[in-house]
Amino acid sequence: MEDHLRQILTYVIEQTVNTGEPVGSQYLVNEYKLSISPATVRNYFAVLEREGFITQPHTSSGRIPTEKGYQYYVQNILKPRTLSKKESSDVLRAAQISDIDDRQIKSLAKVISDLSQSAVIIGLNNSDSYYTGLSQLFTQPEFKDWNRIVSMSDILDRLDEVLDQIRNNYYENPTPLIGAECPFGPMCGSVMASIKGGYLIGILGPLRMDYGLSISLLQKIKILLEQ
Repeated sequence: MEDHLRQILTYVIEQTVNTGEPVGSQYLVNEYKLSISPATVRNYFAVLEREGFITQPHTSSGRIPTEKGYQYYVQNILKPRTLSKKESSDVLRAAQISDIDDRQIKSLAKVISDLSQSAVIIGLNNSDSYYTGLSQLFTQPEFKDWNRIVSMSDILDRLDEVLDQIRNNYYENPTPLIGAECPFGPMCGSVMASIKGGYLIGILGPLRMDYGLSISLLQKIKILLEQ
């Protein structure tokens, strides 16, 4: 992908992650103080849309990323986000665990949920499961549709079964699973990491979740728990 198209795709994804709303050409020009016109941005939109990286919702003149757009961004553009002092401090305090056990992992999951503003899924080392932060997930605009809540609730009712399938993989590094790859449904994104002791931690959000933050949080946690 040409550099100018990569940059526009990055801007669209950044703003969609932040706002949950379609992104217009004039907005990008103003927000990023671009030296090109809105018409030029719309031409770039047309190329990205033709190649399947963004799409235009029927009710809006703006654009949102597609699953293909997020996949490309995560694989080719995304860099882990530097955690703020507060984020680092909260993770450090929560991860000061001498001997990892289920109770401490559950407590850590709540901190991760608060920091990521996402749901957190835990595969415990005895094949049981735990989740927290569903209110963070269900208050996202994507879950205004009641059918999506019902679909997600059905998946969570079968969480042990879903995690058994995921456990077939060992996620040495935090790994994004997006859309069709996400075991929690195509409307979602997740970042999974395996932790020593047989634990599996996943951050679960809508497709537009903040993958950079989620990767950074799980990287930090792995380092602290496995040192």
